Amino acid sequence: MIRFRPAETRGHFQFGWLDTWHTFSFGEYFDPAHHQFRALRVINEDRVQPNQGFGTHGHKEMEILTWVLEGALDHQDSMGHRQTLEPGSAQAMSAGTGIRHSEFNGSATTEVHLLQIWILPGTPGLTPRYQEAAFPDPELRNRLRLIASGDGAEGSVVLHQDVKVLVARLDSGASVEYPFGQARHGYLQVAKGALELNGTPMKAGDGAELSQESMAMLVASAPSEVLVFDLA
Repeated sequence: MIRFRPAETRGHFQFGWLDTWHTFSFGEYFDPAHHQFRALRVINEDRVQPNQGFGTHGHKEMEILTWVLEGALDHQDSMGHRQTLEPGSAQAMSAGTGIRHSEFNGSATTEVHLLQIWILPGTPGLTPRYQEAAFPDPELRNRLRLIASGDGAEGSVVLHQDVKVLVARLDSGASVEYPFGQARHGYLQVAKGALELNGTPMKAGDGAELSQESMAMLVASAPSEVLVFDLA
């Protein structure tokens, strides 16, 4: 069974400095029909204007994955990390017992386009943790590359949950497939471009929940970037 989530049905807020779309309930947006999917709690698509950003704020008991699509995002946190995230870099934070951080677009001319993803941890009370890994374009080009997982396989960043997150950058006409194991569930988020999922067209911003599906077949109808979540 596939349940599609068209881009335009997501929660949307325009704050001037921030244009944000919420796949699941978040902040002032509440949708009981789209509160979470399995352990996947948040997918926020954010566009941050130049010289703007998220001030220092706190989180607890959440696994937070950031994936930058365009631009560069400056990160600081209460553990002393200072990093600049660019496309192809995955950032994972285990908020655990508590972490404070800020994210800022330091460019004077270019917006930052990113996805921030929250996943419920499998274990509460974890010690806060930060990790980052870079994935060069050839590793993402026309293939699904594991970028985050519960065990850090293939150099992926670690999320404390039974989950795999994969990314592909597809040329027009390229195809990839992903087999789901028995009793596994999937979520697919089209970050850029347009493609077909098992024959159904999808565009940038669209999502889809997959349950009792043995295979996700993706065929790009335009240059595309897509995230696939493999969930318990």
